Amino acid sequence: MKNFICLCLVLSSALLQADPLPSWRQTPSKLAIVSFVEKVTTAGSKDYVDPSQRIAVFDNDGTLWAEQPVYFQALFLLDRIKQLSPKHPEWAEQEPFATVLRGEPEKILSADEKSLVALAMATHGNLTDDEFKIVVRDWLKSARHPQTGLPFTEMVYQPMLELLAYLRAEHFKTFIVSGGGIDFIRVFAEETYGIPPEQVVGTRNKAKYEIRDGTPVIVKLPELDFIDDGPGKPAGIHLHIGRRPIFAAGNSDGDYQMLDWTTSSEGARFGMILHHNDEDREFAYDRNSSIGKLDKAWTDAETKYWTVVDIKSDWKTIFPTSSSK
Repeated sequence: MKNFICLCLVLSSALLQADPLPSWRQTPSKLAIVSFVEKVTTAGSKDYVDPSQRIAVFDNDGTLWAEQPVYFQALFLLDRIKQLSPKHPEWAEQEPFATVLRGEPEKILSADEKSLVALAMATHGNLTDDEFKIVVRDWLKSARHPQTGLPFTEMVYQPMLELLAYLRAEHFKTFIVSGGGIDFIRVFAEETYGIPPEQVVGTRNKAKYEIRDGTPVIVKLPELDFIDDGPGKPAGIHLHIGRRPIFAAGNSDGDYQMLDWTTSSEGARFGMILHHNDEDREFAYDRNSSIGKLDKAWTDAETKYWTVVDIKSDWKTIFPTSSSK
């Protein structure tokens, strides 16, 4: 019996090595990923890339975890407004806070960027870095997705977790490059994705160093410093990482410039777009969506030689705990 168990373990290990992406079906998308990784990691290949140059960047919302029916950080923001409202009675008459407190969050979520930024600055600002981490962790422990009832950190994509692990096993350094808040994502990125805080690039507040009660702290200021979306993504990569990636993955037009910048340089490059078209197991949306709109990037993918991952056809499963909504 002992020998049988040992044999099973050996076979299981061999199967895992043979198929680093078990949740991906054997489609052209998977084959393209594996082919690219093999050619840039095989010594002697004309496309070989030194490990120091193996940089892979991933959008977060809609690429590593779900983003429907609304960005998850936006739900955190709305809950935070309600939590803080007893300390701010003036919010009952002050927009855009009053709209949230009246129970009309959909109006805010479809509002202009200025209103959303005002809410974020009022609720995120003046907290120390450690205080903000505690607030986010507490929210993630209790908050649930409005449709699936799952914790948000379980609304991550199993195939993408495998892809991250596969790339790291091949000596890639993996980064998140997101329009979401850098401090928000840093709270859960390492535990959820295996990506440490220093490898997260995102939208950020200004910050300053202070002494509070005799202790040095970093304080988030209620002022926006940088928006890491659209053309901001390549700029953010340049500022934070200092190397042009050779692999980029996204799911929306907000990732277009990151993909374009990554794949337009010389040498072997890989651009990947997730197309959300599985309404039975997840969500279906693209050109006309107000969240994660995929239009120009989808149209240009063929001429740019970006791999479009068809979630319905390419993925055997969606979430780690369940393959359906």
